[in-house]
Amino acid sequence: MLDTVLEGGTVYDGNGTPPIEADIGIAGTRIAAIGDLAESAARERVCVRGLAVSPGFIDLHTHSDFTLAANGRAESQVHQGVTTEVVGQCGVSCAPARSRRDIELMAPGYLPGAVEPDWLSFGEYLDHLDGKPLGVNVAAFVGHGTIHRAVLGDALRPARDEEVEAMAELLGCSLDEGAYGFSSGLEYWPGSLATPDQLARLCRVAASRDRLYATHVRNRDLFYDLGFGEAIATARVSGARLQISHIQPKYGAPPHAMAHSLEMIDQAKRQGVDLACDVIPHDWSHTRVLAILPQWAQEGGPEAVRARLKDEETRARIKRNPRPMWRLVSDGRWEEIVLMQSEANHALVGLTLAEIGAKRSCDPYDAALDLLLEEEGDAMNHLMWTSHSFSEDDIRLALSGTDCAVISDTLALAPYGCLKHSIGSLSGYGWAARFLQHYVRDQEVLSLEEGLRRLTALPADRLGLRDRGRLVDGNFADITVFDAAGIASHFDLKEPRRYATGIAHVLVNGRFAMRDGARTEVDSGTVLRPR
Repeated sequence: MLDTVLEGGTVYDGNGTPPIEADIGIAGTRIAAIGDLAESAARERVCVRGLAVSPGFIDLHTHSDFTLAANGRAESQVHQGVTTEVVGQCGVSCAPARSRRDIELMAPGYLPGAVEPDWLSFGEYLDHLDGKPLGVNVAAFVGHGTIHRAVLGDALRPARDEEVEAMAELLGCSLDEGAYGFSSGLEYWPGSLATPDQLARLCRVAASRDRLYATHVRNRDLFYDLGFGEAIATARVSGARLQISHIQPKYGAPPHAMAHSLEMIDQAKRQGVDLACDVIPHDWSHTRVLAILPQWAQEGGPEAVRARLKDEETRARIKRNPRPMWRLVSDGRWEEIVLMQSEANHALVGLTLAEIGAKRSCDPYDAALDLLLEEEGDAMNHLMWTSHSFSEDDIRLALSGTDCAVISDTLALAPYGCLKHSIGSLSGYGWAARFLQHYVRDQEVLSLEEGLRRLTALPADRLGLRDRGRLVDGNFADITVFDAAGIASHFDLKEPRRYATGIAHVLVNGRFAMRDGARTEVDSGTVLRPR
């Protein structure tokens, strides 16, 4: 007896092959049969004729580490067909930590009072998630920056040899406790302190367990080739499998940067390096406002930063920084930078820094630094902005490569409760829908079957998920059913918190998380651990 039969849908198996018209039978948490199931006994039948039936979308790169701990329903993701998230990217994760203070400083999406952290080790963090209702499945990477803090604290220097050994031991423990991979954020402090040799030593630990190494490279603008070259060299030296995160170059890179980067990848693959990349499906970039400060100005935590920003001479020195993370800042392109999240200034969210500067009758750079000062306590760490930094042509070129997945680089959120004011990226509520609407349906950069492979089987293979990402007998029944002609995103600068439309049903481990276009009360996701 089957529990559910999805009848008559246009079935895309995730492999990039043309679809077939078929029924899908589900028993318990898994797919039990695919084909003509008209004669099969079933407890319920759901007609999906005329709709696309796909494996559930796998978001290979998110920062939902803390937001899932606060509200596991993952509303923004489930509403656009996501059934699995991979957290712990860009070198930051919720664990391991020496103290609750470390968690407050390092946890992506941290919100004071949203949840009581009851973990220090990586395994304890996964156990915390396991104890919560989850709308999606969760695989977690452990971040280099978090491990660095656990060993060195706030020290503004590269790790010494004995400290790298301690970091390697902590990394190994975290991988053994269930981390699916290792990530670095080399454009951020403290990842920016790590040397290539130190990274290779740590990546060998990941390689010894056949876990993926995902990196936010050191540079994606003027010195893009050094950033991507370092990532490739680290994988070559360590033997680690490499995932280059959000590969599109930023404002300031030469016009040929994307094509050259893909050539570098192809050459490395011919030489035996196991690597792939992923891309964000829109031309807006986002980060913490703190990230534009020079490294020396970020040392010591929020109160030390606050003191520097209040000192007139030190502030002037900060503004003279010739190498901010965004070259839009050094070029004064404030009209291209938009405030995206602020606890202290909700009314300014959606305005450009040029508009905020004009509103306050001050230089936009001073406006940005004042916004940091106005955030209370650790909220300074979570002041976010977005910028028009990417190129549509670069995104299309990246998608032309067969090993380029599509990611959100965002947070799992809900427009209510403790997360109602949170935002992780401009497209957090609609990234997958925008990819299928804009790049697949409207621009025809990829066929629908190939576009769905980039969201399903490809990320599953990179992670090593053997029983998810494809619609085949025996796999877990993570399934997204949608209207291929009608799926659409609706976010914009003024209102990014609008759900995508066109999703009919979402099943997570065989149960309906969405049904007939509406979210159910079911949260049947689980924490995934390597086997």
